Amino acid sequence: MYAIIETGGKQYKVAEGDVISVEKLGVEAGSEYVFDKVLVVSDDNDTKIGFPYVEGAKVAASVVCEGKGKKVIVYKYKPKKGFHKKNGHRQPFTKLQISKITL
Repeated sequence: MYAIIETGGKQYKVAEGDVISVEKLGVEAGSEYVFDKVLVVSDDNDTKIGFPYVEGAKVAASVVCEGKGKKVIVYKYKPKKGFHKKNGHRQPFTKLQISKITL
């Protein structure tokens, strides 16, 4: 059984037991989080597609940890002008373990 959920402007295909990293949710580690924006739910026999979301479908997940991703360097320059600018950025994330998919 799998589901496709929407969070943080992105879509994720998840199954029970999967560990995924999503945009930061602001939830402390060890707590439960429930996704209600479920786009597709599929099991062995049936596939339900929402318009835009499947009614009554929920995906429960437990929060493993929160952190920051790898540093991304943004470097800008203009040739022959002496302009150089260097910036760094670390994107915050929340790591989740999918515990249950319900209809």
